[in-house]
Amino acid sequence: MARQRVGTTRAMTEGPILKQIILFSLPLMLGNIFQMLYNTVDSIVVGNFVGKEALAAVGSTTMIVNMLVFFFNGFSIGAGVVIGQHFGARNMKKLHDAVETTMAMTFLFCVLFTIIGVLGVKPMLRFMSTPDDVFADATTYLTIYFAGITGLLIYNMGSGILRAVGDTTRPLMFLVLTSVLNTILDLVFVIGFKMGIAGVAYATIISQFVSAILTLILLTKADDIYKLVWKDLKVDLGILGQIFAVGLPAGIQSVITAFSNIFVQSYVNFFGSSVMAGWSSYNKLDSFIMLPMQSMAMAATTFVSQNIGAKQEERANRGTKITILLSVGVTLFIATFLFIFAEPAVSLFSKDPSVIEYGALFLHANTFFLLFNCVNHVLAGALRGRGDSRGPMVIMLTAFVGIRQIYLFIVTHFVANTPFLVGFGYPVGWGTCCILELTYFYFRWVKGKKKELPA
Repeated sequence: MARQRVGTTRAMTEGPILKQIILFSLPLMLGNIFQMLYNTVDSIVVGNFVGKEALAAVGSTTMIVNMLVFFFNGFSIGAGVVIGQHFGARNMKKLHDAVETTMAMTFLFCVLFTIIGVLGVKPMLRFMSTPDDVFADATTYLTIYFAGITGLLIYNMGSGILRAVGDTTRPLMFLVLTSVLNTILDLVFVIGFKMGIAGVAYATIISQFVSAILTLILLTKADDIYKLVWKDLKVDLGILGQIFAVGLPAGIQSVITAFSNIFVQSYVNFFGSSVMAGWSSYNKLDSFIMLPMQSMAMAATTFVSQNIGAKQEERANRGTKITILLSVGVTLFIATFLFIFAEPAVSLFSKDPSVIEYGALFLHANTFFLLFNCVNHVLAGALRGRGDSRGPMVIMLTAFVGIRQIYLFIVTHFVANTPFLVGFGYPVGWGTCCILELTYFYFRWVKGKKKELPA
């Protein structure tokens, strides 16, 4: 086969590891920040121009949205690993088949998730014990969001394909553009047209559709190894099986964890709209702290998948260690800043004193425990890059679902049902996961791998 052009890709199988991880993850982290701005700007606008009930509604819908989006992201992870391994092995025929299969399945998921999402809005809100003063706004926001979820899914998959071959710059450019568009539309719809919470929902889905269209144009017009050829769209069952082998466990883990967090949200809902709004504000800030580690986890997945494809086991291990240490350093810096300035940070979302009080309480209690997640996410990303998705799934479900729910049941029924103790359920899960994952990686992929080598 003739050598194909790879001008916009980045091979991570040679060269300085730290430099490659930074060059790959920095645009990815900036892109994730802008993607996070979609919901954060929604929260800031409704919290300041609509009311705390609307802010609580936006925050309480996050877990429901995550259930479907996280499952799809599991499929995206699987596709990225398969594409990355074929890219590392320079098997361009298989890489092309993987791209066409991935996009064909994405279009099917768009139809399926729109139907499931819209029909499931009210049952899920009732299941979460959503208070009456929040229910109507939450229903409006979620119904519009799921009706337009196609834009988000297509963009996420398209950018996942680009990441797998080392291109994180152009997805960033699209996100910068559409994040600015989302902010402008939020202000126009809510302040100008007085559309309330429906306005922020419409602003979000319009912006996401723009990013999806731009991504599809890029993939279609590209003169590169990842080019999307519409007439070649098909589902290759062999490739699909490889994708699901990695992606299905990741998706199941994410969905069950998100479903478990609905129970956490129901514990929070017990305390009323002020605590709900404080928890919502904390979660937005918590998400920003987690952005570097999540970006570096994606970098670890791509780095490891390419190097495993190129049969470079030792380089894959060194890249994993370097990425964890880099993630810890960056996260510690951001966590310290938000710990010190907790009240001003929460006040961005609401000027209500009770909301600021509870949001700062959750930040002060949980912020530094997020360092555990540097190990959790980066190591899970590295394991998936190897094709090992079941190990992280079992570990994360044990810690984030089993241990966390046991803790919440015990403290609320037998210790004290307070916002502080409920919120501390997150660090309990994070710490448990860190211990289990390090133990698994050592015995399965360090000590266990040595035993498999010939004498």
